[in-house]
Amino acid sequence: MGGVKQLLPLGEQRMIEAALGNLQKSRVDEIIVVLGFAAAEICPFVEGKERVTVVMNPLFEEGMSTSIHEGLLALDPRASGILIALADQPLIPPEVINKLIEGFVTGAQGIVLPAYQGQQGHPVIFDRKRYEGELLALQGDVGGREIVETHPDDVLEVEVASRGIVIDIDAPEDYKNIQGES
Repeated sequence: MGGVKQLLPLGEQRMIEAALGNLQKSRVDEIIVVLGFAAAEICPFVEGKERVTVVMNPLFEEGMSTSIHEGLLALDPRASGILIALADQPLIPPEVINKLIEGFVTGAQGIVLPAYQGQQGHPVIFDRKRYEGELLALQGDVGGREIVETHPDDVLEVEVASRGIVIDIDAPEDYKNIQGES
């Protein structure tokens, strides 16, 4: 990306601020921001924010699973759900997050995720009692997708009208394409 993508401008804020702001405006009780690569540069944009705990992942080079592990270790022991959101998906409105939380609270499934026109996206909520062990067992550069694929009968897909759930910024073209959507 030619720099730290979480710090790329998106409207009047940085990408990380947009993603974090959407979480803060939602019903999420606790937000744990896990930093690894470029932590010193990103930290000033996230620390000290309401309901936010910043943790460092010294093993970030070993892959995404290590960030999930660090986030889980910092999680309030009373939390019943684990919502995994990505900093490179800044276009997920708080209403979508709230709709997922509602599905988690009122449903029987242990995994809740959004779908846009039939395509699954992020963020994903995992029932802590059922899936914390599997999340902690992840290794390498993987997230929760394999858990979702292993337990299809325990997945609640919540259809949403926001295309932002399937947009992540991994390449310069992705960033250029979202410029008008922020």
